[in-house]
Amino acid sequence: AFELSSAYTRQQPLTRLGAPLLAKLVDHIGESAHLAVLHGTDVLYVVEERAPRRPSLVTDVGVRLPAHLTASGRALLSALPPAQLRALYPDSIVFTQRAGVASTGPRTYRELKALVTDAATQGYSLERGEITEGLASVGVVVKDHIGWPAAGIAVTFSAAGLNTPEAFKERIDSLLPEMTATAHELSRRIHGAS
Repeated sequence: AFELSSAYTRQQPLTRLGAPLLAKLVDHIGESAHLAVLHGTDVLYVVEERAPRRPSLVTDVGVRLPAHLTASGRALLSALPPAQLRALYPDSIVFTQRAGVASTGPRTYRELKALVTDAATQGYSLERGEITEGLASVGVVVKDHIGWPAAGIAVTFSAAGLNTPEAFKERIDSLLPEMTATAHELSRRIHGAS
């Protein structure tokens, strides 16, 4: 009970400031969006904004999922110093997988490191079918005033019909400008570094 109440107290300002921004993002792009924070090796969803007539999601406020499998988690992990990332993932036992999902995420530190290095270089992270079959997500990081990853914003969309790498990249490119602007605005509102 103490952990839940203290987590709420810590995340309440982020939730209050992030919810209207996510609502605006969802209105503009027509896809569902979430705001998550890192909690150990999990992400904890603190805001969930569902777009009308979009696929249902396993995420909701209060749900925890393995950070290494989610776009928001990978975005957060990509902003951590290498020593912190290594401390969170010291061996292969930490790399849980979702049961009943054909796509698998990283199973070793080396695989995770490659994913988060790509995310840091690109400025966004990806997940395709690792949480829910047929859905994909793109994530960006929100940084606080010292440049630490405060939250991750992710947008989830149907991957049906995006059968070529070009089509998938085009869909990602159509979402990123609004997502990046939202992340920068939330960072500004929490007095963070853009």
